[in-house]
Amino acid sequence: MTEIATHGKIHLLSEEISSRIAAGEAVERPAAVVKELVDNSLDAGSSMITVAIEEGGRRSIRVTDNGEGMCREDAQLACQRFATSKLTSDQDLFQLTSLGFRGEALPSIASVSKFRLLTLPRGECIGTELYAEGGINWTSADHSIPAGTQVEVRELFFNTPGRQKFLKSASTEFSKICHTVQQAALSWPTTHFRLIHNGHAVADFPAVLSCADRFLQVYGNRFCEQSLPVNHESGEGKLEGFISSPYHCRTTRSIQELFVNRRPVKNATISHAIYEAYESFLPKGRHPAFILFVDLDPAMVDVNVHPAKREIRFTHSHLVHGMVKQAIRRPLSQHQPDREHACSTNPHPWLGKQEMRSSQIVFPDVSAMMVQADPSQKDSPFVIRPLERESDHKSLASERASVYSVEQDLDVVPLGQVHHTFLVAQVNTELHIIDQHTAHERVLFERLWRAWTQQSVQTQALLIPEPIDLPPHEGDLLAEYLSDLLTMGLEVERFGTHSFVVRSVPAMLGPMTYSNLIQELLQDLSEWKSVNSLEKKVRPMLASFACQGAVQAGRAMTDPEIKQVVMDWGREGFPMTCPHGRRIALRFSLNELQRIFGRDPKSG
Repeated sequence: MTEIATHGKIHLLSEEISSRIAAGEAVERPAAVVKELVDNSLDAGSSMITVAIEEGGRRSIRVTDNGEGMCREDAQLACQRFATSKLTSDQDLFQLTSLGFRGEALPSIASVSKFRLLTLPRGECIGTELYAEGGINWTSADHSIPAGTQVEVRELFFNTPGRQKFLKSASTEFSKICHTVQQAALSWPTTHFRLIHNGHAVADFPAVLSCADRFLQVYGNRFCEQSLPVNHESGEGKLEGFISSPYHCRTTRSIQELFVNRRPVKNATISHAIYEAYESFLPKGRHPAFILFVDLDPAMVDVNVHPAKREIRFTHSHLVHGMVKQAIRRPLSQHQPDREHACSTNPHPWLGKQEMRSSQIVFPDVSAMMVQADPSQKDSPFVIRPLERESDHKSLASERASVYSVEQDLDVVPLGQVHHTFLVAQVNTELHIIDQHTAHERVLFERLWRAWTQQSVQTQALLIPEPIDLPPHEGDLLAEYLSDLLTMGLEVERFGTHSFVVRSVPAMLGPMTYSNLIQELLQDLSEWKSVNSLEKKVRPMLASFACQGAVQAGRAMTDPEIKQVVMDWGREGFPMTCPHGRRIALRFSLNELQRIFGRDPKSG
């Protein structure tokens, strides 16, 4: 008889290891710890929440609230896995009204940190202190504290060095925590939030009565002026908040906040509905900014599909999609701009049509261009190329070098515009259809790049310095690189804790919305620490300068302006893509046109 093996390969994990695995799902970084603790504070009915961190949360995180607190028995249970006050039966999972419900936050955090909890119920005199390192050897004691709860998390991931080494820099982790606190503040306007970093108060959002007031606190007056209110209610639910006007759409997704039943989430259904609503208002490559609060029947929402509760599902996603699209479409339709104003970065949307037509685009003279004879050609035609040197590289987009031969001079005959977006011109014997924005953008980029490599960027002081308000983490990021921006011709000064003023810009750039420019530059600056080459750092920045400074789609142009754009584009060598890789033009030679229309080239 064959003997059956009594020792298999499968065994149960220890409580310590399983807790650390659970922590890996719920606690990815310091910001996740802050989110879990703030969620608990909000569920406890707190009207005041203070988040104090050191070294971006890597050294310590302390969240203090004035909520209902816990007795000793509840505090001890709360630090055990799968203990919760939010659920009484499995049916409660389908009617969730609280932020925390899994019963894993505190034990998961405690298993990867040096954890201390102080709590006192309202109406009691003696509170409770619990302490553990790595989630083991818990101790408890009496403690005298104000009513509420304080959780202190020190040396996060001290016992899991593999996780610790994947944390980013203190400034990056701090920015994530800032965003987390900002999201909580937006969603709970009647709660006072404070954020302290390394002993300095960096954000203070006192309690207000409405989402609009909190929106003003967080984003400032300038951004509010560029936004449209949304307020919609139907049988499916309610939606309110703010969206950017078509004038102020962005090249990045930098401000896109979505809350469903006060929970900050990402959801493909709602995002798709928003972009569909913007479809005819949004230029290609642009993105809307939005802060939206969606209230739905909890039975329609499944929040139990992601360990960190960032993603959700809907039982009737098509109904939610339709509601959101309708809600967003209404204010956009009521605010529909004239084509004269459809420019996404038009700095003066309040100008009338006649004023817009008469305004001029800035076309500075070319300063670094050389004309060379092409020895391969008889009759000495000329080739116009950008100045060539070792440091002068091709654009950010991959494109083959192309040289355009012309007679002694460029012969440009402007023929007009199509939809105030595309230029039509005859260039020597060719017909060109040109995207006015990408052509002008490439011209400005090449000139900025040459000036920067020669350390000769000319600046123009603004008659009235432009003020810009930023959230704390973005303000700290911008302040870190002010000297680098100055070498590119952009002079920005700090003006208060998180406010700045733009004093000077590169002289070759025309008027623009400087807040949009700063937002694009912040996106580029956030990646600087991961880029080693100075050239790779600077080129995207100059591309952002050029994009914001170039004439935009929807701008009516006169024939002299059209000719100037085409001439400048030709002097740069007729590159066929903008710095971001978008096509600039279609070109038809005389032979191609004759072939298209069935004409015999010999007969004329």
